[in-house]
Amino acid sequence: MAWALVSPSSRGIGFALTRHLLRTLPASVPIVATARTDLAGVKERLLSSLELSGPQTSRLDVQECDVLSEASISRLARYCKDRYHDKPNEKNAHLRMGLLVPGMLRPEKAPDKIEYDSALETLKLNLLAPMMLVKHFAVFLPRKSTNTLGDDGLPKLAILALMSARVGSITDNRLGGWYSYRASKAGVNQLVKSTDIFLSMQNSHRAMCIGLHPGTVKTSLSKDFWNSTPPEKLFSPEFSAQRLIDVVAGLEESSRGKCWDWNGEEIPP
Repeated sequence: MAWALVSPSSRGIGFALTRHLLRTLPASVPIVATARTDLAGVKERLLSSLELSGPQTSRLDVQECDVLSEASISRLARYCKDRYHDKPNEKNAHLRMGLLVPGMLRPEKAPDKIEYDSALETLKLNLLAPMMLVKHFAVFLPRKSTNTLGDDGLPKLAILALMSARVGSITDNRLGGWYSYRASKAGVNQLVKSTDIFLSMQNSHRAMCIGLHPGTVKTSLSKDFWNSTPPEKLFSPEFSAQRLIDVVAGLEESSRGKCWDWNGEEIPP
């Protein structure tokens, strides 16, 4: 049995990605979505107005997880192991799609604007949170012995996708600024590459790790830039989620270990 994970899922791009998967993944695929609080309310909002049938709604599994706490991430991993893997008839259970999307932005324009506590918070949420999620959830990706045949409607290879950003590219950095955010996303790109190398060796090319750039999405993270962003470049969360999942669905073996934008174009490291 294949299953999917989106963390966190309570708002923004994670919320939109979860709803998109509910509409598009086969009804047999459980979707684990995470939130820190109000799990019942988050589940209700995720399902609101989707007009799904019983099996499509019951497969949504909203669980508590604070991505800034490794203990909380570890508890979620133990739950998923017990719920989806430790069953005699589920020897082929595996995480087929993991979308790890925590993020925040504080755009320092000059070195003297960098505040230690704020920068540390950015690095914790943007880099260490996905790093800990990778640590505890990569083990659920398919191994050489896992039978993934017949999983129609799912990516050919299992995907661990981390939320990166174009400004994390050192090659593409022509304007400077945004010190902590750029540094954290450059770190994400290294995390993607190292994780993918590990998966290529450990998982017999059954799984890959990639970075995703969603564009400028109309969420609380980018609120300060809505007015200065051309309307055609300011995406709704729903549009960005659809494009990102389309990108994931089209990935090939040669796509692994790289960062891809919402339009399917590679972003250089």
